[in-house]
Amino acid sequence: MLNRKGTVEWVIVGNAHQIELPDVGRARAGQVRLRGLRLVHTHLKPEPVDRDDLTDLALLRLDLVAAVHARPDGLPGVVSWAHLLPENEGQNLWRIEKARDVHQACKWPAFTNIRDLEDQFGTIARRERSVEGRERAMLVGLATKGRFEAEARMSELRELSRTAGVEVADSMIQTRRRPDPRYVVGRGKIADINLRAMQRMVEVIIFDQDLAPSQARAIAEVTSVKILDRTQLILDIFAQRARSNEGKIQVELAQLRYTMPRLQARDDSLSRLTGGIGARGPGETKLEVDRRRVRDRISRLERELRSISTSRKTRRSRRNRRGLPTISIVGYTNAGKSTLLNKLTNSDVFAENKLFATLDPTSRRLKFPRDREVLITDTVGFIRDLPKDLKAAFKATLEELEDADLLLHVVDASDENHPAHMAAVEDILGELGLGETPRLLVFNKLDLVEKQGNGAFAGPEETGTHNGVGLSALTGQGLDDLLQAAGAMLFRRGSTSKVQMSLSDLA
Repeated sequence: MLNRKGTVEWVIVGNAHQIELPDVGRARAGQVRLRGLRLVHTHLKPEPVDRDDLTDLALLRLDLVAAVHARPDGLPGVVSWAHLLPENEGQNLWRIEKARDVHQACKWPAFTNIRDLEDQFGTIARRERSVEGRERAMLVGLATKGRFEAEARMSELRELSRTAGVEVADSMIQTRRRPDPRYVVGRGKIADINLRAMQRMVEVIIFDQDLAPSQARAIAEVTSVKILDRTQLILDIFAQRARSNEGKIQVELAQLRYTMPRLQARDDSLSRLTGGIGARGPGETKLEVDRRRVRDRISRLERELRSISTSRKTRRSRRNRRGLPTISIVGYTNAGKSTLLNKLTNSDVFAENKLFATLDPTSRRLKFPRDREVLITDTVGFIRDLPKDLKAAFKATLEELEDADLLLHVVDASDENHPAHMAAVEDILGELGLGETPRLLVFNKLDLVEKQGNGAFAGPEETGTHNGVGLSALTGQGLDDLLQAAGAMLFRRGSTSKVQMSLSDLA
C-alpha cells in the first residue's frame, strides 16, 4: 500500500486466495477526493484485476489497484491496474489498464492521471451541486416480487423524496430472490452503489426497504454518505409537516421509538463511565444514559398523547349526544382528500400536490337539505407498509375514525397503481378494526384521467362496485353524485328512499 509520495505505508501478507486489508480510515476520502493510496498486490495467475480488487477500489476510493503476476520463477510478469471513472461511461464504473511487465507499467503517469481524475470529480461536483441547496440523493430498491411492483415502489419513493425536499440524482433497482442479510443488495452491488454515489455527488442514499439496525451499520461502514431507509424518510416528511402541538408530539414519539433500538456505541467516548466523586459504583455508560433518557421521553410523550386521546373522546361523546352524523375522509396519501373537503365545505384547508400534505385532522360542518347537518373530517393519508411506529403514534388521531358513520374512501383514479393503493388502505382500515364501517368509494381526479386518455382506469362500473362514484374535486365534476350517494347512505329511510340534492342545496 503506497501513498502519493511513493512511500510504503503497509505490507500485507495474504494467502493464495485472499488478502485482508488494514483499516485505512476515512482520511482524505470525500465526494471529490480519493484516498491517496495505491494498492499493489500479486496474482498467482496471469489474470487482470478481479471483482474483489474492483470492489476494494470502489469501497475504499483508492487511487488505483494493481495486480502483478508472480511467475513461477519468482519474477514479475504481466501487470494490470484499474482506477475509477468520474463519469459513468455506459456501464463502466472503472477503467482497466494492462502492461506486459512492470517496466512498461511504470511509464504510465500515475500521479498526473490521479490528479486529473480528482479535478474531473471536482468539476462534476460544481456542475451537479443543487442550486437550491437541497440534498442530492440516490434511491435504491429491491425487486423480490417482480419488476413491476419494484418500479411502482420506486416511483413512490421518488415522490416521497420530492416531498421531503430531496433532489433525486440517481436510482437503481436490483433483482434478488431475497434481501441480503448484511447489505440488503449484496456486497458487490454496494460497491457499485458507492461508486455511483461518488460519481453523481450524492450526499444521501435512500433504501426503499426498512433497514435493520445491523444492516444500516454495515452499509454505513462501507460508504461515506448518509444512509436512510423508507421509514426514516417518511418520519422526516412528518417532522416537516407537523404544525399542531399534537402532531409534533406524535412525530417525535414515532422518531424516538424508531431510534431506540438503533442506539449503540460508535466510538470510545460512548463507553466511558459517568460515575466518579459523589457517584461511586459501576455507574452507567453514556450509551445507557442515552437510552434511559429516550425511554423517559417516550413515557412522557405517551402520557401527553393519552391526555389528548381522552380530550378527543370527550369531544366525540358530545357530538354523539347531539346526534350529529360524522363522515371521515380516508384514502391513500395525495389522493385529493383535502381538496375534496375544501370543495364540499367552501373551506381553505391546506392542500398541495405532495404526499402527506395533511397531518392534523380537520373537521368542518356540511349542510344537507331539510336542515340536516353532518360533520366531515379530513384525516392523514395512508401509504403502503405504513411504519408501525407511525401507526402507534397517530393512534389518537386515527381514533377519530372509530365513531364515523360513513367513510369516504378517496382513490386517485389517475394513478395506474390505484388498485394496489385501494388494497393498502383497506388493509390499514382492517387493522384499525374499521372493516365493517360503511364506506363510499370516491374515484377522484377524473379530469386527469380524461386528459391522459387512460383507458385502463377501472371505475365503479368496471370493478363491480355499487357504492362508488367518480368525480374531480378540482373542477367539481361529479360532486352532485357524491352528495346524493352519501346522503342516501346516511339518511335513508327504508331501502328504496334516496335523498335528492345538489351543490346548490348546500348552505
